Order: sequence, then C-alpha cells, then structure tokens
Amino acid sequence: MKNLILIILCSLTVCSCGNGNASRSEDVFPHERVQSAEKNAILKTLNKETRDAFQRDFDAWSSNWIHDSTISKTYINFSDSTFSESIGWKNISGYVKEFMVKHPEPEPVPELLHNINVRLFGKGAWVTYEQMDSIRGKKRETRLMEKVNGQWKIAGMQTTIYGFHQ
Repeated sequence: MKNLILIILCSLTVCSCGNGNASRSEDVFPHERVQSAEKNAILKTLNKETRDAFQRDFDAWSSNWIHDSTISKTYINFSDSTFSESIGWKNISGYVKEFMVKHPEPEPVPELLHNINVRLFGKGAWVTYEQMDSIRGKKRETRLMEKVNGQWKIAGMQTTIYGFHQ
C-alpha cells in the first residue's frame, strides 16, 4: 500500500512539474481571453446602442435589447430632479419611440466607452461604467446584459445623471 501511495505521489509530482508556462497558459489565460472577448463584445453592444439612440435610429437601437416583459429601464436625473421607470419591452420601446418622435434631431454621440466593469455569470453580465454626455453631463450607468444566440443584449438599464455640477 505504501508503494502504491508513493507511486501516485511521484506521478502527480512529475505531472505537475512539466512545463509550468504551458500549464499556466492552458489553465489561466483561456479564462482571461474569454473574459476579454466577452467584455469587448459587450462594449460593442453598448456603444452601438448609444450611437443608435443618439442618432435616433429606433430599429437599430431596438436590436440591442431583449424584447420581453421582464426587462427594465430607469433614469434618475439629479440635475433636474426627474425620474422615469419603464418595465417590459412594450413600455420601454414605446417610451423611446415617443421620445424620438418628439426629439427627431440627432444629438452629439458621447465619447464611446473604452473602460467598463464587467462581472460575467453564465449567459449574463453585470456592467457598470461612467460616461460624459455633452448635453446631460456625467452619467453613471448599470446594465444587465444577456447573451442570446451569441449576441449580447440589454436586459436592464439604470442611468443616474449627475449633470455638470455635483
């Protein structure tokens, strides 16, 4: 029995002493590559959704969202003390469509995002970031993202607008 345990321990030692870099690149880096690839794909969706909204392209904008009754969109605007909340795709899309009809002129697109915080879980992601808007000032955003058919879509959005003076 002692010989069997010794053989197993020696085998494990030899296997673990192989090329340390190869083992590390196989174990650690794939996760980092996946994290980086998913973060870049999420960035692409968020930047596209922002561009589409500011350019008043409703159909393109809506392609970035999950279309069901459980999603939500919330705005809290400290600079003018307003608040809005929409629950479900029907309400969110109606609110945005009405806004675009009332304000058809495109707005300057904020500087696109480069730095976001992402927490991946299964087919979902929790995303936070800050952005400057030339019209509204500083915004802090939280997005709940869901991967559907290989594409990241928005399932929830909370925007807090702080304006130009805090």
